[in-house]
Amino acid sequence: MLGRSIALALLLASPAAAQEGGPRVELPDTGGTGPYRAIREVDATLPDHVVYRPADLGALKGRKLGILVWGNGGCSEDGASARQHLTQIASNGYLVIAPGRMLSGPGAPPSPPRPAGPRELKAETSAADVTAGITWALAENARAGSRYRGRINPRQVAIAGHSCGGLQAIIGGADPRVRTVIVHNSGVFTDGTNPIRGITVDKSMLRALHTPVLYVVGGKGDVAWPNGTDDYARIEHVPAALIDGDVGHGGTFREANGGDVARFSVDWLNWQLRGDRKAAARFTGKDCGLCRDPKWRFEKKGF
Repeated sequence: MLGRSIALALLLASPAAAQEGGPRVELPDTGGTGPYRAIREVDATLPDHVVYRPADLGALKGRKLGILVWGNGGCSEDGASARQHLTQIASNGYLVIAPGRMLSGPGAPPSPPRPAGPRELKAETSAADVTAGITWALAENARAGSRYRGRINPRQVAIAGHSCGGLQAIIGGADPRVRTVIVHNSGVFTDGTNPIRGITVDKSMLRALHTPVLYVVGGKGDVAWPNGTDDYARIEHVPAALIDGDVGHGGTFREANGGDVARFSVDWLNWQLRGDRKAAARFTGKDCGLCRDPKWRFEKKGF
C-alpha cells in the first residue's frame, strides 16, 4: 500500500496533472535568463518529443551544445510539463529533449476530463523514450543538412528527470553515452515494490550508474524524500551529491525560469560536462555556494 500511495503521487507530479480539475494557470514563456534566448518546439525529425534549444544557433559562435535528455514528471507524455526548468537550461547553451507532446503551457490544448474512479498507475513514456533523445541528437550532429550539424559536443551528455521521470533517469543513467545524472524528487521505492505499470526499478540498478549523480529532494514533505535519500546513502561507487530543501515534491519547477533548482542544475551541468570552475564553486570547497545557503542542505561524497 505504501508503494502504491507513493506511486500515485509520482504519477500526479507533473504541473499539468496538478492542475486537473481547476483553472489552468500558465506562466509565460520567458526564453530563460542564460546568454541564449531559448525556445521549445517539435522537430519534424523527432515528432514524438519536445525540443528546447537556443533560438539563434548562430549566436553560439562555435560553442558546442551539450545534451540533456529529460524524464517527465509522472512519466507523462507532456514534454512541456517542466518547460520553465528546461528552457532555463537550454538558454545556457544546451539542447534539451523530453518525450511526448506540448500538453501544457501557453497554446496547449485543453486538458481532457479525467474519468471517474481509481486512476491506473501507468507510465505513458519509457526510459527508452528518454534516451532516444540522445540517439537523435547525435545523429543530427552528423547529418548533412541538419541545423545541428557540428554544433553538438557528443561528450557532453546528461540525463535527468522529475518524480517518476527521475526513475527513468536512473535507468537511463546506465547508458555509456551519459556523463552525469540528476534525479529530482525521486528514488527507487524503499519497499521493493513496482506499483507503476510500465516501469520496473530496484535498488540494484543504482550499481549501473557510472557517472557522478546529483539527487535533489524537497524535504520531508516530499513524498519521494525517503526514496531519494536512501538511494544517496547506498551509492558508494561513483561520486554523489544531495541537495535537500523544504520545497515539497513539486520542487521549484512551477517558478519562473525554474527557480533555484534550475540554477543548481545549470551549474551542475556546466561543472560536470564543461569543467566550469565558476559553476563548480557552488558545490566545491568548504565555503561553497550551497554550503552557505540557509534554504538548502547540501551533502556530497566521492569528489
